Formats: sequence, C-alpha cells, structure tokens
Amino acid sequence: MSDWRPFSHGQTIGMTSPEGGVIVRDEEHPLGVRIVLKEAKEYISISCNIVGRIDHSRFFRKMSDAQSEYEVMKDDLVKVATVISKGRSTDIKGWEAIAAFVSKFQ
Repeated sequence: MSDWRPFSHGQTIGMTSPEGGVIVRDEEHPLGVRIVLKEAKEYISISCNIVGRIDHSRFFRKMSDAQSEYEVMKDDLVKVATVISKGRSTDIKGWEAIAAFVSKFQ
C-alpha cells in the first residue's frame, strides 16, 4: 500500500480544517482516496473520502488510538477503492465494499 503520498505535497499539515481542527496527517492515493487526521480542542478525527462515493469521519478521545486506526483504515480504503475501480459506477460490489468499510469503522 505504498502508493500513499502527502496530499498537496504536505502543504496542508498544520492548517486548520473548515471544522476547526488542525490537520496532523493528510494523504492521498492514486485510486481517488484521501484520509485526513485532525486534532481540535474538542475532538480528534479521521476523515476518509473516496471521490464521488463517500465522505466518512470517525472521532477519538486519544491521539494514539487515532494514529493506529489511521494506518488500518488506509489499507481498507485501498481495498474498497480497488473494488470500485474494477467495476462500473452502478456496480453493487463497490457499494457493498463501502457499506462494509463504514460498518467496520464506525
């Protein structure tokens, strides 16, 4: 899963997101996937986006938990994006993979 790279060449790190969290990590994958780790006074969150398909966020109390889940989620996001890339936009297998991802990472 080494195709991950810093989003916008890492320029977003340290910026404040529209929700008010400071971006700690922000990566993208060539399959159209992005994952962002943000920290604010009230929350720590991971936001996942598959272009044209999902925008899913999770919230954490501890940064250590968020950091470890971030890595696990990256692998699963690539698996979902791979299923989607092999089908058509109406292919049910892509939506099933998304549903399984969201269920696993609530």
